[in-house]
Amino acid sequence: MLELLFLGTGASVPSREKATSCIAVRSGSDIVLMDCGEGSQRQIMVSPFSFMRIKTILITHLHGDHVFGLPGLLQTMSLSGRKEPLTVYGPKGIIECVDAFMTATEGETVYPLEVKEVSGGESFTAGNMNVTVYPTEHNITSVGYTVSEKDRPGKLDREKAISLGIKDGPDMSRLKNGETVNGVSPDQVLGPVIKGISVSYTGDTKYCQSVIDGSRGCNVLIHECTYMESEADLAVEHSHSTALQAAKVAKEAGVGNLILTHISNRYNEMSVVEDEAKSIFNNTIAAKDMDLFEIRQDGMSLKQ
Repeated sequence: MLELLFLGTGASVPSREKATSCIAVRSGSDIVLMDCGEGSQRQIMVSPFSFMRIKTILITHLHGDHVFGLPGLLQTMSLSGRKEPLTVYGPKGIIECVDAFMTATEGETVYPLEVKEVSGGESFTAGNMNVTVYPTEHNITSVGYTVSEKDRPGKLDREKAISLGIKDGPDMSRLKNGETVNGVSPDQVLGPVIKGISVSYTGDTKYCQSVIDGSRGCNVLIHECTYMESEADLAVEHSHSTALQAAKVAKEAGVGNLILTHISNRYNEMSVVEDEAKSIFNNTIAAKDMDLFEIRQDGMSLKQ
């Protein structure tokens, strides 16, 4: 199971109801933070999640509504006595950006902080989760991310293992863990690998094939939706997406669910935005700040 906490769902500037972009993904006690707009650390503080459990921060691009919360959060972690290393990933320019933030604000960290640039195609681990990077198309350099649970071994056929001479106990566990025992290999007694739940997050992007490819088959696609189709000309001008375009990506990528975020403050009724996307992809919801979702293999649910 993965949990998704939407800490900020607004576009460009905060409003009374919406903070700027920030989403937390939790697996067990490990958290990956995706983007870190203004006010993100306070949003986390009033949420059920702990910012001290963040293993990795993933930045999609360097527009202020996605990074202005980063220096404050990094420094608060120091003031709170963090010792565990932290890695920040982002597109070209993220190293210079973090260095400028921390230098200008005299923000030294008491914990090891590493900042790495990515462009698409990279894979790495973050706590007990896997992360892959794909390129997106915005008006500055940008990337998207998929975050997933690690795959689990398939179901053990105990009776078949016994018939091959394996006894109950430690040897069964060793087979389950991928070891060959007494000449019996795991593929002889284990069912298909159980794929980990996966979530794709686009950050800001126009409709493009790289997002479809990077999100293919994910349980959940979190797609920006700055505009509705009536403002499609503005979406083109600013390299953003409409609700219909996000739904088209979800359908073409074969995802299980679509969550819309980064929605312009011009739209007061989220149901209208949802309905536009649902005309193409029914399993759609427009996220609100502090929405917390559970993602399981059998579907997605909003926790109350």
